[in-house]
Amino acid sequence: MDDYLDSFQALVSNAGYIDPQTLVVKFRRGLRLGIQNQIATMPYEQPADTDPDVWYRAARRIDQACLANEAFQSVSRSAPSASLKTVSAQPPPLSAARLPLAPPPPVIPKPPPTAPSMGVPMDVDAARKARSLPLRGCY
Repeated sequence: MDDYLDSFQALVSNAGYIDPQTLVVKFRRGLRLGIQNQIATMPYEQPADTDPDVWYRAARRIDQACLANEAFQSVSRSAPSASLKTVSAQPPPLSAARLPLAPPPPVIPKPPPTAPSMGVPMDVDAARKARSLPLRGCY
């Protein structure tokens, strides 16, 4: 952000811009979209479109916050694996080691398989008739 701000101020000075609103418009156009959106949508103390110095300070502050957040995220991404190793290397607490194990669920015996029934003669005959009838369809 400092490099952008230095080069922006040099270019504005060389171009001869002095109108504060023009400076803010030009500055906003060159900002990274994320920073520009955050400044433009600030709920409190949003800089006026006619005060470039406040825009410069807000852009620096948001850029520094983004850099700090990126540094935090990069450290927190690598930290869980290290902390998990330390946690798994520790023995379980004594209170957890002394707890009795829960009894296994009761085993319900399966009933013995039954022999196939011989069936009722009428049922057997009805099943044979159903198989021997030709299928009726439209021809």
